[in-house]
Amino acid sequence: MWTTLKARYARWQRYQRTLHELESLSSRDLADIGIARVDIPRLARESVL
Repeated sequence: MWTTLKARYARWQRYQRTLHELESLSSRDLADIGIARVDIPRLARESVL
């Protein structure tokens, strides 16, 4: 049980870190790498799966 909770927490932390890093980029930087702001949550979720 603790192992599962620990793994979920670690995955949530990675999601939050990815989300924060992408949201901190300017719109121009996001456009340069082909990411729309509305796609950030989906991309963050996909990065931790």
